[in-house]
Amino acid sequence: MPDAAAGPVTAAARGAAEEESAFSHPAVDPDSTAVYGDHPDQVIDFYAPQGSEGPGGAAPMVVVLHGGSWRAPYDRRHVSPFAGFLARRGLAVASVEYRRGAEGVGRGGEGDGPVAGRWPDTFDDVAAALDALPALLRQYLPGADARRVVLTGHSAGGHLALWAAARHLLPVDAPWRTDRPAPLRGVVALAPIADFEVADKLDVCGGAARQFLGGAELFAERRPYADPALLLPTGIATTLVQGRADVDVPQEVAESYADAAAKAGEVVGVTLLEDVGHYPLIDPAADACAVVAEEIAQLAW
Repeated sequence: MPDAAAGPVTAAARGAAEEESAFSHPAVDPDSTAVYGDHPDQVIDFYAPQGSEGPGGAAPMVVVLHGGSWRAPYDRRHVSPFAGFLARRGLAVASVEYRRGAEGVGRGGEGDGPVAGRWPDTFDDVAAALDALPALLRQYLPGADARRVVLTGHSAGGHLALWAAARHLLPVDAPWRTDRPAPLRGVVALAPIADFEVADKLDVCGGAARQFLGGAELFAERRPYADPALLLPTGIATTLVQGRADVDVPQEVAESYADAAAKAGEVVGVTLLEDVGHYPLIDPAADACAVVAEEIAQLAW
């Protein structure tokens, strides 16, 4: 008689193995690091492109926003192998650090442990980093083409990438709102927490989306300022890359965002990868990571 628990156990084992592989690579040191504010987390690591460059000798720029459910234990170091992987493919890379939730008592009665995000600091930092990037590129990475920028991010970083591309659609009283769309070639969001309502219903990352917004009392009030699914259409080419076997951020989250975009009159590409979970998308040893690099290259070049 088949074991009814075999499926979930297999999925959990697969996810654990994928996570172990993604985190097994030694950190890749950047070529330079710039600051964009006074806090220790307000820094950007730059990786110079390697290999062939594009027309005119300048390489496209990829801005990477790391994941980790917006929680402090996960910083940009865990995506440095991914950043190095992209640089070896001839892309200039900027890996952005930002303030995340600290250890302590969660807001809104969420309990002890690492808090998901810091409101409004996390958004303050992502907006400030992207606004500072053009000037920093001229100083730290002159070989990058600031006219060809692709924004990418994994998991919670995928959320931040989608959010950053939609700042011109934020409510008028939002401090991060811009008066025009960002000059991006596109966005490639990897297993993004792209729809806060669906993510909350699925309890993604232990209720991280609700916790990020300050708990149940503030969730509805703050969603218009934070939820990419409410900030459409962006007018910016967007592709979501999602593993079908992802149990951390299930594909329903990405599909809900794509559906919301379609209802807003915008086509968002969704690349679904069979037998792929959450972490292979940023694991240089995984075939899925090569797919991600190709999706970025298609927009960048």
